[in-house]
Amino acid sequence: MAASLAAAVIDLRTRRIPNELTIALTVVGLSLAAMGASGVSLWGSLAGCVVGLALMTPGHLLGATGAGDVKLMAAVGAVVGPSTVVTAFLFTAIAGGILALVIAKRRGRLAATIAGTGRLIVTSADAEAQIRSAPQTHRFAYGPAIAIGSVLATLVK
Repeated sequence: MAASLAAAVIDLRTRRIPNELTIALTVVGLSLAAMGASGVSLWGSLAGCVVGLALMTPGHLLGATGAGDVKLMAAVGAVVGPSTVVTAFLFTAIAGGILALVIAKRRGRLAATIAGTGRLIVTSADAEAQIRSAPQTHRFAYGPAIAIGSVLATLVK
């Protein structure tokens, strides 16, 4: 929890999630699993890392999330294992959607954001181009959504 919260704060301040943090979290997850101290087996920890990576990669390939977000979810997976990282991903998606709406409202872009989301759904063939063409001012740090989703997933586990 502490590492995901630290990643959220750093992402909000710098718009980056440091490799040092995600690597350290991955090593901690694998080490705890190897020692039998986390309730997740070593294979479960490795699988969680792979599942977390696999869940976030499509969003990154579309340009919707950064590489740090992908690595953070993989690191979370190394700590919590494959089933909990799936739950964390689902909670993260919900938290990300809520944060996107709150941020859009604060920026005075709520109607445009909802309309743009509708266009993405209807014309999904253009989704990658539409996402990549979004101005930098329309983007937001996703680390907080990952932290919220990960914390909620561990609490309901």
